Amino acid sequence: MWQAYKKGFKAWLQLEKSLSDNSVEAYLHDIEMLTAWLLLNSMEKTPATLELKDLEKFIRYVNELGLSVASQARLISGLRSFFKYCLLEQISLTDPTLLLEAPKMQRKLPDTLAFAEIEQLINAIDLSKPEGGRNKAILETMYSCGLRVSEVVNLKISCLFMDVGFIRVTGKGDKERLVPIGSDAIKYINIYRSQIRHHIPIKMGEEDILFLNRRGQRLSRVMIFLIIKDLAFKAGIEKNISPHTFRHSFATHLVEGGADLRAVQEMLGHESITTTEIYTHLDREFLRSTLQQFHPAFK
Repeated sequence: MWQAYKKGFKAWLQLEKSLSDNSVEAYLHDIEMLTAWLLLNSMEKTPATLELKDLEKFIRYVNELGLSVASQARLISGLRSFFKYCLLEQISLTDPTLLLEAPKMQRKLPDTLAFAEIEQLINAIDLSKPEGGRNKAILETMYSCGLRVSEVVNLKISCLFMDVGFIRVTGKGDKERLVPIGSDAIKYINIYRSQIRHHIPIKMGEEDILFLNRRGQRLSRVMIFLIIKDLAFKAGIEKNISPHTFRHSFATHLVEGGADLRAVQEMLGHESITTTEIYTHLDREFLRSTLQQFHPAFK
């Protein structure tokens, strides 16, 4: 019974909402968790018969499992999307998630790297190996453009407009945006294309993908994660960093430098300015040092 609802929900997410495969899988996982809990408690409920009190018990259950506040909030978001679908398809006549409260989340600053640390990390790349030149081009591009890891692995040669200093990026929900690219990133992409990529036997269908592995296929997101983890270890950087750290650092350094928040929003591809506003809550030491440098009362 629930399998039919899940199948319909999946098609709705893909066709109507144009979500990425990863987002679709995350939403379906939320419903899987709910149905597993119903089975565990021998509750023969359908979307039409589920009530607010049932969902509140389910959320208490996942809370007791130790699911983080952020994960609980994301789970509730998934449930809301599912019941929105159920209402549209007239599977249920009411939405039990309307009064379902998400746990209060404390917005915290993302981990960032100082510019010197980013240079330290990039300098740890072994350029004597072919993948070294590729990795340098990747990291320079990620930091220069603030790309998501999915955006960098799917970056196309046909979307590079180096002569005018822009790249076209396909982000969440297949939304495209133009992002400026710095001279260093352009330089190392050109070196990679002419000296390394040119010698790789490219797999059919991957001809337009910029960054390839030695088998001529696009890199996985996990591969980018492992490359960065390995470089952090070699560079002696002990912060818990990931590919997203480059994106956070890009945005933070822009805001610290006085960039307009709307411009940063546009470059990051954030749909809402509130998502970008997290970067205004900058490191307290940075604010203190700025005051000491520029405010007469602090000199």
